[in-house]
Amino acid sequence: MMTVHEVSKLAGVSIRTLQYYDKIGLLHPSKYSDAGYRLYADTDLERLQQILLFRELEFPLKDIRKIMESPDYDRNKALDQQITLLKLKKDHLENLIAFAMKVSRQKHTDFSAFDRSKLEEYAARAKAAWGDSPEYREYQEKSKARTPEERQLLEERCMMIFREFAALKGTDPSSEAARALVIKLQNFMTEHFYKCTDKVLSELGKMYASGGEFTKNIDAYAGEGTAVFVMEAIQAYCG
Repeated sequence: MMTVHEVSKLAGVSIRTLQYYDKIGLLHPSKYSDAGYRLYADTDLERLQQILLFRELEFPLKDIRKIMESPDYDRNKALDQQITLLKLKKDHLENLIAFAMKVSRQKHTDFSAFDRSKLEEYAARAKAAWGDSPEYREYQEKSKARTPEERQLLEERCMMIFREFAALKGTDPSSEAARALVIKLQNFMTEHFYKCTDKVLSELGKMYASGGEFTKNIDAYAGEGTAVFVMEAIQAYCG
């Protein structure tokens, strides 16, 4: 058993915070000493870890308590979800760092990283390409349930994949490394937008390199010539 002072030092959480968690029923100590001091068992520390992970993801305390007191609460499932959310947060922060570094090297202010129009253009181009296809309907269903912030985050994650392609420019687009990135892009599209078959993927590749805003956005973010290299890698993969 650990005292509140020991838990505070171990977890980097103030004693006042632990006392407050006890007060609101979020984290009760397993026991109290004869003198009335809080004593925490290993199970209490595991619960505290879960709470702190939720806090890192900016969950309100009332929501954390509601989640953890639910009869359907599964600690392992919650951990898997937290890992996924933390990875998304990591991707978002990495993109912001890259943007900040870019701004630091430029004399003029650039707000392109905050441009929300790219996915709107994507929707219009997708509709033009596939009309009332199952792919487009799936895209609409998934998109309408997302907040603007979620849509922006997905766009940023997609652009990070293009940046990985950029690192391979000048190499064989049919190489194993390029093939792995094509599969990564295809899986990303299938998971977040629609079932990305080889046929749909091939059309996407042509769209990326066809000029206009798609080519401009990809090349502006990942470097000139990236959109064409992505198309070449996709065509090499799809045959």
